Amino acid sequence: MALGLVLEIANHATLPRSDVADGYRDTRLSKRGAVPGVLTTERFVNIDDANISIAVYDLSDVAVAASAAFKASGSEQDARVAAAGTSLMMFEGRQTLPGDAASPKGAAGLLVNGMSAAPEGEEEFNRWYNEEHIPALSAVPGCIVARRFVAINECPQKYLALYHLESPDVVKTQAWAKAVETPWTLKIRPFMRDRLRMVCKAE
Repeated sequence: MALGLVLEIANHATLPRSDVADGYRDTRLSKRGAVPGVLTTERFVNIDDANISIAVYDLSDVAVAASAAFKASGSEQDARVAAAGTSLMMFEGRQTLPGDAASPKGAAGLLVNGMSAAPEGEEEFNRWYNEEHIPALSAVPGCIVARRFVAINECPQKYLALYHLESPDVVKTQAWAKAVETPWTLKIRPFMRDRLRMVCKAE
């Protein structure tokens, strides 16, 4: 059975970063990590704006996200942190590639790439992602694991790719650029919609 995922991105610019870090570490991540069916919990921050937090929850099945226990654990986060955050993305989805890979431990970097595709190009968009893009980036030195997900909620970004990295700087290497800039990529780019891309570092 394919694994599930919840990914939350929020901007907490109005609060001290130490308060936000404590709220995630002491409450949200720890409480959700204890919910049955939650496999891993992680927090990263955007390398360009450390006020932006990215929380990643791997699930044994995407249905775990709808469980009372999972929802209740989210409500236990420090109220001030939750109230002050501006949501930038709330993604709930099913892993489509490879299907059964959980987040690795110890990744120092994460690339989040969410988007939808124009209907007229969606079929080829998915073939490009599955047959060329994910395999090519998976082979880049420093990429620990590359995964794809499809949303089951009303997220504007229907598709999500997550790349756990040895360092955020992996995306700046020549090997990464070579894997990205291909003729097929150039053909597919006009079909991309609602793109959200963030390079992140572990917290």
